[in-house]
Amino acid sequence: MNPDASTLAAGGPVELDLGKVAPGQQVVVRRRSRPVFVTHRTPEAVKKLRDPALLALLADPQSSELQQPPYAKNWHRSIKPEFGIVIGICTHLGCIPIFEPQPNPTSPAPNWPGGYFCPCHGSKYDLAGRVYHGVPAPYNLPVPPHHFLSDTMLRVGENPPNSNFEFGSIRQI
Repeated sequence: MNPDASTLAAGGPVELDLGKVAPGQQVVVRRRSRPVFVTHRTPEAVKKLRDPALLALLADPQSSELQQPPYAKNWHRSIKPEFGIVIGICTHLGCIPIFEPQPNPTSPAPNWPGGYFCPCHGSKYDLAGRVYHGVPAPYNLPVPPHHFLSDTMLRVGENPPNSNFEFGSIRQI
């Protein structure tokens, strides 16, 4: 699942067979030396992304800040609702958030709703990479250019045909 060194150095696209990623599972691929979190969201997780109680906790629930391509500016921040693709670098100071998808009353934070937790300074993101209110991180996790070559083959680092989103135009990595 990891590209060779020459692919990383060139910044070329990275492909991942999603047929091997079970619902509820996350895998990490690297592109341009950055971790890219690819999550196969369960139907329950997809449903929760639209829950008004969750949306009330988020700083940018409609993804108004430019942290994703236009084709991922939607309630699930991706092309397909069941798959989340985000750069796994906290927008506060660049730490790597931890994948904690299950709600928990005490860990990794009190009343944890599930999502991504940054252990460095406590920033929290939902499973679409949207940042919560009242945490140090100022922005949602960035969504890299990506598209599907088939129902199960994902290419990260390349826009869909007829799209020209430049990743460098996002607010913060």
